[in-house]
Amino acid sequence: MPSKRHLLALLALAGLGLAAHAQPAATDWPNKPIRWVVPFPPGGAMDAIARTLGEKAGKTLGQPFVIENRPGAGGNIGADYVAKQPGDGYTMMITSIGMATNKPLYSKLNYDPVKDFAPVSLLAVVPNVLVTNATQPDVKNIKDVIAAARKAPGKLTYASAGNGTSIHLAGEVFTSLAQVDMLHIPYKGSGPAVSDLLGGQVNYMFDSITSARPHIQSGKLRALGVTTAKRSSTLPDVPTLAEAGVPGYEVSPWFAVFMPASTPKAIVSKLNKALLDAMKDPEVAKRFDTIGAEPVGSTPDELAKHLALESERWTKLITERGIKLD
Repeated sequence: MPSKRHLLALLALAGLGLAAHAQPAATDWPNKPIRWVVPFPPGGAMDAIARTLGEKAGKTLGQPFVIENRPGAGGNIGADYVAKQPGDGYTMMITSIGMATNKPLYSKLNYDPVKDFAPVSLLAVVPNVLVTNATQPDVKNIKDVIAAARKAPGKLTYASAGNGTSIHLAGEVFTSLAQVDMLHIPYKGSGPAVSDLLGGQVNYMFDSITSARPHIQSGKLRALGVTTAKRSSTLPDVPTLAEAGVPGYEVSPWFAVFMPASTPKAIVSKLNKALLDAMKDPEVAKRFDTIGAEPVGSTPDELAKHLALESERWTKLITERGIKLD
């Protein structure tokens, strides 16, 4: 009959075996398709980035990435789903600035943007751009917008793709720094917002370059300024908002990859390398350019630090502006 010490040793070994089974080694990963959750509908920049990188990285890793759109509640439905998945390396999520803004925007979140996720890598920045209907003869630049807004406080409108989006918050930063009063009109996505802008129902919009560029190129919309610190390579002739008359302005909508918090670091590292390698591919760079995405890339630690800084910045602004979505 085994001694008590012998039984304890056997139990310890069994526990180690179970732990090894629950946490797959990076050398064995991946051996089946990987779900890539996109917490917004198909067709936007986030979805396009995931599909572009997934196709290339899937070939590198030898397993396909299966894109799974789980939209709703400003990305919260998809994020909550991923947060509750096992950390086996087969579920990941592309997300955006919402990881830094949703906690102060929503009084109740079913997940913690920091504790429930393992950062993998920053992917890209897709600038927003302030646009207006090109038929407006008196609006040629940012200074014209500011002058008109000060002449009629609260009367001029700016559209967004929805409350709490980077497009909405880009407008909040603008009105705060420019010290003007403008009325925010939220829509359910960029499409209907741009439609009303083209139809003259709203005056301005902070839109993603991905959505706005075709209308800018056709001459239907006039680009007044991009939101990033540097000019966009996609619209090199359009000044930044800081250059155009709003000193200190910068809103850089970023996209990044996260996995469930319990995912082994070795798997996170292997995925990080596959994504960074994919971004170096000329075909990927070409596709990124078509949607106005500027590749970034980072280590997991760099993404964690970036998220912390962004969370601090947006929590301050959202609190000061009294913005709440529930």
